[in-house]
Amino acid sequence: MIYRTLGRTGLRVSQLGFGAMRLPMEERDGKQFVNRELAIPMIHRAFDAGVNYIDTAVGYCNEDSQRAVGEALKGWRDQIVVSTKNHYYGDDEKQWWAHLENSLERLDVDHIDIYNHHGINWERYEQNVAPRISQWMLKAKEQGLIRHICTSFHDSNEALMRLVDTGYVESITLQYNLLYRELEEGIAYAKKNNVGVVVMGPVAGGRLAGPSEVLTQVIPGISRVPELALRFVLSNPNVTVALSGMSTLQMVEENVATAADAVSLTAEDRGAIEEHVKRLAEMEKLYCTGCKYCQPCPQNVNIPYIFEMYNLGQVYGLWTVARDNYAKFPEMRWIGGAQADACIECGVCEEKCPQHIQIREQLKAAHAALSS
Repeated sequence: MIYRTLGRTGLRVSQLGFGAMRLPMEERDGKQFVNRELAIPMIHRAFDAGVNYIDTAVGYCNEDSQRAVGEALKGWRDQIVVSTKNHYYGDDEKQWWAHLENSLERLDVDHIDIYNHHGINWERYEQNVAPRISQWMLKAKEQGLIRHICTSFHDSNEALMRLVDTGYVESITLQYNLLYRELEEGIAYAKKNNVGVVVMGPVAGGRLAGPSEVLTQVIPGISRVPELALRFVLSNPNVTVALSGMSTLQMVEENVATAADAVSLTAEDRGAIEEHVKRLAEMEKLYCTGCKYCQPCPQNVNIPYIFEMYNLGQVYGLWTVARDNYAKFPEMRWIGGAQADACIECGVCEEKCPQHIQIREQLKAAHAALSS
């Protein structure tokens, strides 16, 4: 395993982190829980292979992830960097502390190494964290309940750099992958200012988990898209850790093998990937940019998401993932909406589309391709 220093924390952490968001689940008494018989051996295999960074949160795995991680830490605690999050941004200090105490209890630890504000943006920092919640964080650190003040982040490059400039956080967890590179400038700025960068979603939330003839032709010898995606993230010298949400033992084995390679990608390899992905991104703009001006649809058709999946297939060759996501998304509360066949061809969306896409015809083509 290869290790890197996590910014000002000074911690030496494995460049592959275990994301405990997608642990295998089972049903008991009508409720979903983490399957310990599958999950704990997976986590231990990762630890055995040198992974020493694990990330969880209150809500992961139907609020059972922290307990499962706590059980897996038995016998390993002094060797592992534990990261979790507090999602509270309200005014009630007691409620914030209750979340922290709850995490300590569920993880069964006396301190948390990396304690994150969950899902920060600049507005939340200015309005909630800086004037109020930062004081609670600092107090928890003084009491030894947490070791390092960090955050997960969802905002722009400008906001990322402004957050770095505050000097408040020691590490930032953010999204970065082959399909989402908007924060590269901010990532480099964080590294320059000695702030650790932990990448979530290196395989784009599973979108880069399937086969693709388009992407596997880029680098000779790399035949699996997830490996290409992980190597791409790890080849960025400004990234400290790539968090992978592993849900099977096979995924653990494949990822630790990739992360144990000192040369994740050569400069030539990375250049080839960047040129190829840039060309694909330009092709993607010919279809739909996801501006969402077409919304809302009177029939609740989720046009941007449907076209996003259609782009995954026709531009990136990720048809397996695109079709699987298309089949599931109406039941997902964080996506939702209707599939393309719910369109009644009223044409309201086309009047609002700045690219003048023939949305009605494209929805028919998308439904046919994604349903096959």
